[in-house]
Amino acid sequence: MADNKRKNNNNEKMTVEEAGRMGGEETARTHDRDFYEEIGKKGGEATSESHGREFYEEIGQKGGEATAESHGREFYEEIGQKGGEATSENHDRDFYEKIGKKGGEATSDNHDREFYEEIGHKGGEARHGRGDDDNNRNKR
Repeated sequence: MADNKRKNNNNEKMTVEEAGRMGGEETARTHDRDFYEEIGKKGGEATSESHGREFYEEIGQKGGEATAESHGREFYEEIGQKGGEATSENHDRDFYEKIGKKGGEATSDNHDREFYEEIGHKGGEARHGRGDDDNNRNKR
């Protein structure tokens, strides 16, 4: 059975993995960035035609979990800051007003008055340097 995985090359046996590696190295040597972009685009289009929304949700979830396991808080702060800076360079005040309104409406559809009281209280405590424990909450 192991012989089925072997290829014959000048009477020397080569594993399928070795042949694949050698073929990949030769392809990398003889093709440029445009080639890889083109085959990547074709592969992405073929995948999108054969998989539904659930597939992309699942792989996105897995990718997010893997990223979260390998990066700390600083990583997310850095990419968040970079994303915010890039967005601010491309959009004006009107854009931020529109997305803020949409976000506020979506949030209000999902939360009640108690939620807003809670986050308002937490924000006030954070602003004034007090902790967010039950003792401070009950002192109001």
